[in-house]
Amino acid sequence: MGAESEQLGVMQVADALKKAEEAGLDLVEVAPTAVPPVCRIIDYSKYKYEQEKREKEARKKQRMVHTKEIRMGPKIGEHDYQFKLRNLEDFLKRGDKVKITMMFRGREMAHVDLGRKVLDRLASDISAIGEIEENPRLEGRFINMVIRAK
Repeated sequence: MGAESEQLGVMQVADALKKAEEAGLDLVEVAPTAVPPVCRIIDYSKYKYEQEKREKEARKKQRMVHTKEIRMGPKIGEHDYQFKLRNLEDFLKRGDKVKITMMFRGREMAHVDLGRKVLDRLASDISAIGEIEENPRLEGRFINMVIRAK
């Protein structure tokens, strides 16, 4: 540890390798993009272990955002609507994004406005905990909308 804490300054590679060998440690390049490159005399296996430990800790703190999908039709019943709304709220509270897909079958394509009304109602019902990430847009026989947690 003593060799690690000393301030040695800029030196030739051969001199640094010699010092590392005398200390029974390794010469490790820690900042290759710096000018001049920065190297340390340390135990390489210990350095790799600590680096992996830091990366593992960083991965542990990351939150994966999943995209859930809720599908419905324009003639959805009140109970079904409330059920899907409850599921949507649960997904948003967990931090997931939710893609809402309004499906149109056959002659329902003539009444796209009914589907838009249902999606508008849904957006206003969850406005307290979620916000629209992608506005509703018609793609073939579907209207898709993406909502994320506030």
